[in-house]
Amino acid sequence: MTLEPILVRAHVLPENASDAILVGRAWIPGAPGGPSPVLLREDLVLDLSPLAPTVAQLFEREGLADEISGLDGLPYVGSVDALLAASAAPASTSQAHFLAPIDLQVVKASGVTFVTSLLERVIEEQAHGDPSKAAAIRARIESLVGGDLAAIRPGSEEARALKNTLIEQGAWSQYLEVGIGPDAEIFTKCAPMASVGLGAEIGILRSSTWNNPEPEVVLIANSRGAVVGATLGNDVNLRDVEGRSALLLGRAKDNNASSAIGPFIRLFDGRFTMDGVRAADIALKVEGEDGYTLEGVSPISKISRDPLDILRQAMNETHQYPDGLALYLGTMFAPIQDRDAPGQGFTHKPGDRVTISTPSLGALINRVRYCDEIAPWTFGTGALMRNLAQRGLLKH
Repeated sequence: MTLEPILVRAHVLPENASDAILVGRAWIPGAPGGPSPVLLREDLVLDLSPLAPTVAQLFEREGLADEISGLDGLPYVGSVDALLAASAAPASTSQAHFLAPIDLQVVKASGVTFVTSLLERVIEEQAHGDPSKAAAIRARIESLVGGDLAAIRPGSEEARALKNTLIEQGAWSQYLEVGIGPDAEIFTKCAPMASVGLGAEIGILRSSTWNNPEPEVVLIANSRGAVVGATLGNDVNLRDVEGRSALLLGRAKDNNASSAIGPFIRLFDGRFTMDGVRAADIALKVEGEDGYTLEGVSPISKISRDPLDILRQAMNETHQYPDGLALYLGTMFAPIQDRDAPGQGFTHKPGDRVTISTPSLGALINRVRYCDEIAPWTFGTGALMRNLAQRGLLKH
């Protein structure tokens, strides 16, 4: 099962890609082959390892966007079309193909940053992982909350007043605490090097019967906390597992191939800034082999905390990341449409093709399989260091 028909420039690259500075990461075959940061320039993929051996180290360079724009003589890896065609899972190490565009960065995620997903987390908690109870709980919670939660600024006096009211009604939740309280939910999505990229298979547990994609923008920051660019991500979530207990968040979120990031990091420059992230509408499309289709759009403008505020809560004077940070900003998507039996809502099936897209960042496309059927993750930080040493790239 492959994704080649859809992994073409027209579907994957941002609109006006020629005006964007796109940094990715690719497996470059050789003896030995290995991963390198790459630059997309028109229809060319160019090797950035002469500048820095890892994406994390590349983003430590001051004035990177200007520097890259003026670079000439970078080694040629292949055409964009050829690498896209080779990036459909399972990829072969004998062919150059795209990988997740990050490497040594810690991968963090923020939760319940949109009102829609906030209410769904409360529903999961009260349903204890049983999707058949969701509709009735949803109606009750919406009637109790009333008004527009999106208009409430987290940590404000209004938020504190609502908290007191809900406590009196016996409807307070730990998810409401992080949704409208002063402190954001920040958790570790996966280890460095564990994320998969464009065309790769993404994993759900065989034991999960209620799960969904979470389409998000991912901010990329260097060790100084400066945002260098943004990309797309799928924070694959097992709703039944987290619903049984919030203490099972790691089990629900961090599994083989459960973090997808890509297709490429668009660097901030004069044409693309944080305001472009704030204005983005993130589209989701799920296409099942059973003929089922799910579509929706999530405006980042409806986020309850500003993206830079979320970043500062994740990375600050009390918490540093010397190799930088990839930060999922959260999603408003929590699909509730019935896929099979009435009242059961949405859940993934193996073979689902998931497309997350926005004009400014392109499209991240993956296919769902069970975690135990996907090739195990074996190329970690130690393997990367050995590989870079073998290729003579640790001199930087």
